Amino acid sequence: MQQADVLASLLIKGHITVTTAESATAGMIASLLADTPGMSECMGEAYVTYSEDAKKKLLGVKQETLDKYTVYSHEVAAEMAEGARKASGADLALSVTGVAGPGGGTSECPVGTCYVGASYKGNVITRKYVFSGDRRSVRRKAARMAITLGIAIILDEKEKI
Repeated sequence: MQQADVLASLLIKGHITVTTAESATAGMIASLLADTPGMSECMGEAYVTYSEDAKKKLLGVKQETLDKYTVYSHEVAAEMAEGARKASGADLALSVTGVAGPGGGTSECPVGTCYVGASYKGNVITRKYVFSGDRRSVRRKAARMAITLGIAIILDEKEKI
């Protein structure tokens, strides 16, 4: 069973709604989830926010956060996830911001660097990954890790009950 199928099953069975806030993955997470029948009950909208302006306008990412930490940071991934969750009214939001390549990397943030975030029931977590491979491979890996983070945050919340 694919990770997206596992997350979709948790969402459907738990009546949990989801949204995504995607930059580097450009809708790939939402697309993977939408492949599962029944997801229309759980997913009402998704955000592709490639530009900083879109992140600010649609997700409420603060200019101060972008200035202090850059667009490729834990802080921006967290604000993207939390902003998408609030804007959509979803229970769970997954976010990705990063450098898929082949250009755009720096010594501090090389190509393949992605920050993945999740916001669920007041809990926001982020993870940093540096993936190898070409642009397509980096994007696929980032989308899969966002889905894995979604599974983890839901299961962690269930353990608290």
